[in-house]
Amino acid sequence: MDDRPAPGEELNPGRVTEPRQAATVILLRGGSERLEVLLVQRNPAARFMGGAWVFPGGAVDGEEDHRLAGIRELREEAGVELPDPEALVRFSRWITPPQVKIRFDTHFFLAAVPDGAEPRPDGGETVALAWYEPRAALGAYERDEIMLVFPTIKTLEQLSGFATADELLTWADGREVETIEPHVVLEGEVARVILPGEPGYRG
Repeated sequence: MDDRPAPGEELNPGRVTEPRQAATVILLRGGSERLEVLLVQRNPAARFMGGAWVFPGGAVDGEEDHRLAGIRELREEAGVELPDPEALVRFSRWITPPQVKIRFDTHFFLAAVPDGAEPRPDGGETVALAWYEPRAALGAYERDEIMLVFPTIKTLEQLSGFATADELLTWADGREVETIEPHVVLEGEVARVILPGEPGYRG
């Protein structure tokens, strides 16, 4: 099921944790012909989301700008250098549910892969990577070929509505981004993640 808390996301019985600022880059290729996105596999030994396939990203350092953090994380995790922070187009913003102990306030950005770039995992934080059409990535998840976490699944579902990278970038350019903060509800011993607007959500 895709509505369970992500691996490594421990429920928090105490005071709500302040979310840490983070940035993620959805790297695109395909131009006007198709849409593919880059996913990297986190090291299975990692305590947080170990083994999951995610978009490159991570926590902001101190007062670092979100765009600069995204560029740094993309370089560190996938070996891709973006030439300009303004090349990043805002796409979404996810805040980890307040019921979870480890929380992030993550800004998602879109960016076209630079000409000649050859992504590669760093061998530490990331151990593999691959280009996927969004629907193909979801299919691989459904066949248990890759592990995906809730925000990645929902983002891939949204990306599946676009035929090409250019179409997606044009649609996203200048649009207002709304914050998404899922909640976790307990149904017996089962924890389920719900989104704003869904039955049972209490903002």
